[in-house]
Amino acid sequence: MSKKSSIPRRMSAALSSDTSKVRKNAKGGVLVTPDEITSAFEFFDLDQTGKITLSNLKKRLGVFYKNMPNKEFRFLMNNKSEMTVQDLQDLLADNEIQNFDPVAEAFKVYDPHSTGYVDSEILRNIFQSLGFGDISDEDLGILIETGDVDKDGRVSLADFRNMLEGPIANEQKEEEKKVEEEAPEETNKEEGGEEAAA
Repeated sequence: MSKKSSIPRRMSAALSSDTSKVRKNAKGGVLVTPDEITSAFEFFDLDQTGKITLSNLKKRLGVFYKNMPNKEFRFLMNNKSEMTVQDLQDLLADNEIQNFDPVAEAFKVYDPHSTGYVDSEILRNIFQSLGFGDISDEDLGILIETGDVDKDGRVSLADFRNMLEGPIANEQKEEEKKVEEEAPEETNKEEGGEEAAA
């Protein structure tokens, strides 16, 4: 899969004219941070071997996409039988995929009937399929409440996006704030150094 290749037909449904909320990398593609790449890799590396296999990918994505064709799994693996975290980094870091909203695509898994909200039974089934055991109604309520940012009793796409990207956005703001706070100190040091030399 080249960094600018077309995305699988299944995912093309997430193409949208409004991708303004999608974080962009320097090349205008979808921003995928090193931490996100590492987290994704660990999610797919079921056997903790340091490699994702086609089998691992099928087991994990099969929970979300029941009828995904083998061709699309191979596409996602870049036609390789296995991938390392570096392979994944090389593939995703500087991608040029535009007009694609990965959060909206992920949300569709939880909202298969396009109601605009996460289907709680789908959420329960996904958690059970991922090995979290039986999810009680109380636990399900806690999951919904946790994701319900606007506190209307349901998880919308906006809530889902905030849940996934909120911590990342907060980390980015913290980093920017640190850089801004450190910049005046360095400027003062440089100015002081020049004055002392004069």
